[in-house]
Amino acid sequence: MPRLRARRQWRIRFVLASLVLWVLAVTGAAQAASAQLQRQREQFAQAYALAQRGDPAWKHDTEALQDYPLYPYLEAAYLMHDVRSARAAQVRDYLARYGDLIPGRELRRVWLDRLARKRDWQQYLAFYAPDLGSAYDCRELQAQTGQGGTLVFDGAFAALWNVPRLPDACDALLQLANTQGLLTPERLWDRIQRAARARAPGTLTQTLAWLPAAQQPGAQRLALALSDSASALAQAATWPDSAHAREALTLALTRRARDDDDTARAAWQALRGRFRLDAVQVDRIEAALALYQAVSLEPGSLRALAALPAAAQTPLTREWRVRVALARADWPAVLAAIRAMPEAQRDANEWRYFEARALAATGARVQADVRWRALARSPTYYGFLAADQVQRPYALCPRDPPARTAATAVVEADPGMQRAFEWYALNRLTRARREWDAALPGLDRAQRYAAVVLAHRRGWVDRAIFLLNHGDYLRDYSLRFPLAERARVLRDARKAGIDPAWAFAIIRTESAWISNARSGADARGLMQLLPGTAAQLARRDDLPWDGAASLDDPSVNIALGTRYLRHLADRFGAQWLASAAYNAGPAALRLWLDQRATLAPDVFVATIPYPETRGYVESSLAFSVIYDWRLHQDPVRLSARMQPLGSTYAAPDAQAPRATVMCSVEDLAAQGDAPPPVAAGTQPAPATSVHAAAPSDAP
Repeated sequence: MPRLRARRQWRIRFVLASLVLWVLAVTGAAQAASAQLQRQREQFAQAYALAQRGDPAWKHDTEALQDYPLYPYLEAAYLMHDVRSARAAQVRDYLARYGDLIPGRELRRVWLDRLARKRDWQQYLAFYAPDLGSAYDCRELQAQTGQGGTLVFDGAFAALWNVPRLPDACDALLQLANTQGLLTPERLWDRIQRAARARAPGTLTQTLAWLPAAQQPGAQRLALALSDSASALAQAATWPDSAHAREALTLALTRRARDDDDTARAAWQALRGRFRLDAVQVDRIEAALALYQAVSLEPGSLRALAALPAAAQTPLTREWRVRVALARADWPAVLAAIRAMPEAQRDANEWRYFEARALAATGARVQADVRWRALARSPTYYGFLAADQVQRPYALCPRDPPARTAATAVVEADPGMQRAFEWYALNRLTRARREWDAALPGLDRAQRYAAVVLAHRRGWVDRAIFLLNHGDYLRDYSLRFPLAERARVLRDARKAGIDPAWAFAIIRTESAWISNARSGADARGLMQLLPGTAAQLARRDDLPWDGAASLDDPSVNIALGTRYLRHLADRFGAQWLASAAYNAGPAALRLWLDQRATLAPDVFVATIPYPETRGYVESSLAFSVIYDWRLHQDPVRLSARMQPLGSTYAAPDAQAPRATVMCSVEDLAAQGDAPPPVAAGTQPAPATSVHAAAPSDAP
């Protein structure tokens, strides 16, 4: 027996030693592969910088990069640096190898631009490929005619003609079509009217110049109505009662109503007898006047909206009938307005919530509670508000992504995804997004999900926000609401004296965690700060500031953004009001406060004139709840975040009313799924920590 026991112990020690050696071998191989990849990244970065400068030294010592995913970018960058010196054979050879990749398409565009400038149409046709953009399609048709082809009004040209806005590169083709008699008055008017509907004044002005002289005044009136509605209305009394003049008048009145409904209404009263408008035009004008009167909460607007004939009603007029009734605290009118909506519109969470509010206000509390309990199964802004009305737990039903699936290996082996992940690792975020967007259509549903999970685990957290926005994906809270930059957000929010969950929610709402996001107004970074505002904050609070570009640095952006939130909270007194000011600006909010000083917070939010700001406040409040849950499990109730007007801001403390979180089978069924129930208070696992138009970081 002792000998048998010793033999068994020896076998166990042998197996354990073998296992240790195997683990060490696997670990060593992984570490060696990681080290090799890091060396390739460093070598690529050096070679790419040389290639972008046109230095042929990029080719030296690149044998080790032949299998590196981004290798095709090197030669393309070198050829594009001075495309005038490139030879057609070089470009042709590169495109034969990499023409379908992003760098190949970029090189092809640059090369075609060069050929177009030289008017070398024969070579242009030889290098042209479809799906490069309207500019290249226009030049391809121009090249065909330059080589003896005939331009006809069908197929490719007709498709371009139907695009409301074309680049300047298409001007020559359009002029050629006009010279050849293809642009008949009927076709020109069709394009003019489409340009008017698309709000494309440049297209309209260009097109009307090709009309016969006698028809140009009618189009010019449309152009004026589109670009300067006030001037159009001032001149309208001199217009003839023609079809095009009536169309221009309708356009001018509906556009002017948006900016100055009083002026538009006065012009309508003065002009309506001069023009024989049809019923559709009258309905459009009356609807616009009533709508923008309502947006300003003017006296009589509720009556005007209710009096609109059915043919003049639009989804906007119907919803603003409710909003005005809410602002008037006319609860029977709220019920009537909601019940006048089509069923599909009435079923939106917003109107379900306010129908219950109106029922409760008119004495039907039992019916209201039934509706609120049903709506409380929705983990949304209105679902949380409904849950607060009946003191129900919040129905957050998380699911955790699997570690690996069969699709994971497919994504890891996909060359396009490899390129996307490598650009991300090199912090070239715009390049990474371009490769991601190009690769994604080639993946099936399971593979796309696997790609999102892989990106998240590598710190690229914004990918999930754009992809997981419907269906069962909505329950992927750890992916959709990442706790990226967690330590920094917690520290800076507490220094500023604001709730960290609010700071997380503003980042999620503003930039969707794209650290180099940039808006059309030049707001930048995670918290979308304007450089001027950021500079003032930095001076006032003695914070680091090195110009607008530093806002792409999360450490700068979050420190300044949290201070700005605190500044707005001190000024307006409540989180939800500060969020409105953050989006629309303090001046706009001050105007709304003057008009809505007596409204309850939920009604105030519902009557915010700007749809973007209204949605922004709703989203940021709901996101605050979800982030609070991710941080603390028991989130502060949404209603406690909506302090009444005149409050003084204070970050929630231990005494703040908090909601339990529970997910029942019924909750899951209401959210479109029914796996096993999740226990009360369940919290998703913490997200991997790291990190509306974005700036290009491409060369």
